[in-house]
Amino acid sequence: MGADRAGPTEGTLAVEPVKVALLGCGVVGTEVARLLTTQSGELASRVGAPLELVGIAVRRLGRDRDLPVDPSLFTTDAEELVTRADVVVEVIGGIEPARSLVLRAFAHGASVVTANKALLAADGPTLYEAAAENGVDLYYEASVAGAIPLLRPLKESLAGDRVTRVLGIVNGTTNYVLDQMDTTGMGFAEAVEQAQALGYAEADPTADVEGFDAAAKAAILASLAFHTRVSLDDVHREGITEVSAADVRAAQLQGCVVKLLAICERGVDAAGDETVSVRVHPAMLPRAHQLAGVRGAFNAVYVEAESAGQLMFYGPGAGGQPTASAVMGDVVAVARHKVVGGRGPGESAYAQLAVQPMAETVTRYHVRLDVADKPGVLAQVAGVFAQHGVSIEAVQQRQVTTGDGAGRAVLVVVTHSATDAALAATVEELEDLEIVDSVAGVLRVEGGDA
Repeated sequence: MGADRAGPTEGTLAVEPVKVALLGCGVVGTEVARLLTTQSGELASRVGAPLELVGIAVRRLGRDRDLPVDPSLFTTDAEELVTRADVVVEVIGGIEPARSLVLRAFAHGASVVTANKALLAADGPTLYEAAAENGVDLYYEASVAGAIPLLRPLKESLAGDRVTRVLGIVNGTTNYVLDQMDTTGMGFAEAVEQAQALGYAEADPTADVEGFDAAAKAAILASLAFHTRVSLDDVHREGITEVSAADVRAAQLQGCVVKLLAICERGVDAAGDETVSVRVHPAMLPRAHQLAGVRGAFNAVYVEAESAGQLMFYGPGAGGQPTASAVMGDVVAVARHKVVGGRGPGESAYAQLAVQPMAETVTRYHVRLDVADKPGVLAQVAGVFAQHGVSIEAVQQRQVTTGDGAGRAVLVVVTHSATDAALAATVEELEDLEIVDSVAGVLRVEGGDA
């Protein structure tokens, strides 16, 4: 498209506007439409041409929407709308009809800006290939961590470096819930209810608290960081529904805090070949770690690269205005490509690294046991760890007073690094020991020396 449109000289605008179609007018879509309208002059100067909003696709017409736009722009015919746009902004979410509309936009020569993490994690390669075949852009900064500039640095700024690890809090709802449990002593259910009352959690919080949202984002981060196609199915996922107030208190006693983490890192398999592991699960972090202090509904992502070293990206990870800010940054970028010609970087999946199964991933455990308080208990427990090749880093024992006068104790074991399979097998065998009343809590440990 840029080949037959003369680029603007400095201080001038191209006469022909860049036509923008908006799919969806929810919380994010409303803010995008508002910015396109109220900041049209500044946006035109940044792009080099006016941005013309040619339509807004919605499910139902006639709703009262507080937007400074011509009501005639609203349409229920999204399929027709995308055929007359240069840039399509997709903020409807979900897989269908979003996927079909994005592919239709590509086929008609439109670039696409999306905030749809679920679609990218489920079918990113199809979209990347379709964008490349049609010579258009697919930008998606808003799909991970809201307004935080994260994906473009991974994709462009660190393109000459070798990223080794990405560790992050990428879901504001779960971070708020765990933060409340840590700071106020709330239980899980109470903290979720408060998050819902404040608008941080949906009426059905499953996607957040079960880790689905974070897992989709982890797939996107790993794909960019390691130049490898990683899908949602490749991500090991555990939510926070099983994290109890007792787990949080146990973490506090260890000088730690519990966070739901997305962890993407390079590794090696048994044959010595390089792999990537991608996982989302709650974990204990030392309070001195940079991510431990991320409070409320904020997001933060810690990136480690060979030359750049350690980088941290922090800010609001959700909400209409922050997400719209990321969307508009992408709109300006792809619109400029329409004006001056060319396109941005496409998919980089040359490395084709194998995704390491969770069982082979090296991690650490914090295991809390309710045991009989008598001689030989510690030796038996330590023997189980040794049998599975798991080295113990630290052990703490605390006596518990019971009503029946029987001697009971809480035994806390923190391990050195081992494969997750070995650690899981250790816990399973501990549950069968006669001296163990229960395995009261198991959390993985991150952010410390192994």
